[in-house]
Amino acid sequence: MEPDLFTAAAEERQEKDPTGSPLAVRMRPRTLDEVVGQQHLLKPGSPLRRLVGEGASGPAGPSSVILWGPPGTGKTTLAYVVSRATNKRFVELSAITAGVKEVRAVIDGARRAVGGYGKETVLFLDEIHRFSKAQQDSLLPAVENRWVTLIAATTENPYFSVISPLLSRSLLLTLEPLTDDDVRGLLRRALADERGLKEAVGLPEDTEEHLLRIAGGDARRALTALEAAAGAALDKGETEIALTTLEETVDRAAVKYDRDGDQHYDVASALIKSIRGSDVDAALHYLARMIEAGEDPRFIARRLMISASEDIGLADPNALPIAVAAAQAVAMIGFPEAALTLSHATIALALAPKSNAATTAIGAALDDVRKGFAGPVPSHLRDSHYKGAGKLGHGQGYVYPHDLPEGIAAQQYAPDELKDRTYYAPTRHGAEARYADAVEWTRGHLGRKRT
Repeated sequence: MEPDLFTAAAEERQEKDPTGSPLAVRMRPRTLDEVVGQQHLLKPGSPLRRLVGEGASGPAGPSSVILWGPPGTGKTTLAYVVSRATNKRFVELSAITAGVKEVRAVIDGARRAVGGYGKETVLFLDEIHRFSKAQQDSLLPAVENRWVTLIAATTENPYFSVISPLLSRSLLLTLEPLTDDDVRGLLRRALADERGLKEAVGLPEDTEEHLLRIAGGDARRALTALEAAAGAALDKGETEIALTTLEETVDRAAVKYDRDGDQHYDVASALIKSIRGSDVDAALHYLARMIEAGEDPRFIARRLMISASEDIGLADPNALPIAVAAAQAVAMIGFPEAALTLSHATIALALAPKSNAATTAIGAALDDVRKGFAGPVPSHLRDSHYKGAGKLGHGQGYVYPHDLPEGIAAQQYAPDELKDRTYYAPTRHGAEARYADAVEWTRGHLGRKRT
């Protein structure tokens, strides 16, 4: 909503004496150049640059934008910077508390402002995904006619949560999770800046690393934890924030886990071996350690996809689709909700019947190829579609399996030196028993000899 007299007075007091505000609020960037991360959205000529007046207006004025990204990546911060930098009228609404009535009031005010004294309006709408279709529809005329320039923020996929007409009238800007280096720079700025902690305490490397793990790419979470830990350290009369002080403050133990060292690989290995061993509880323990240490959820999901083929294979044909679906979901939602998806997949894989037959099959086939067992393709299997292939005898004698009652043609498929080689040795675990029966039947009908 537009600030009233009391809100304006409160903001003025905050600017004069910011110490009463949370550290995350005090350290909000004042210009786009101070924004941490999201550099792909802040290049010269970008929509956000143009929103703050760094570009053309009129018929080529700035577009409405939808900011989509995980919590703590800077959606509200970017809107705040625009509100300070732009010479336009700035109005803020939250979809949690606002409805159609409030939206229409803003639009009416915007039309009066542009008609009365030529003042354009920027409307920041937080959590737009909470608006119903009817509420989002109420924004369309204002956005289409540029009575307002909309900045909408959402943590949910806008293709599912924002109506298509509004998407088509706006630019979708995707915010990426902050990197550890981004958050590290922000923490160090907060420690030294006059608006922050003014070098009142130091931050040792081990405490900083734990703060980064706690943050998980969320700038707000990092600054909130830093402020709480700094307060606790100062109350103790300490000049540095000890790791134990941080742990006590945030009630979260520092997991022994180096994402670039042995722990990274050891815990990941233990997770996969626990799944292979069907110990669901141990697998969940190692998964929890990786999550708590701030491991990249995409890395965990990739390991689960590998495990689904390496250790389960056709014993449970649903294992790989579950792992792939988990990886896709994780890429879309991120932490903290991604923990639920990873748990879902881990439990399913740990309790699935196991078979490494697909792994040993391709291993044996690759081994033969690497040893030089790769004779010519039999003539009847070669491509016969190009001109002159018939003269070479290519395709001649090939039997089309679909023309036969049983759909299988007893002809040679492998090169001569491998015609009796077998690679796939299915188990009778779970669903692979069906494949064991199938391979026995097909090999018999193909007249294959076993070596």
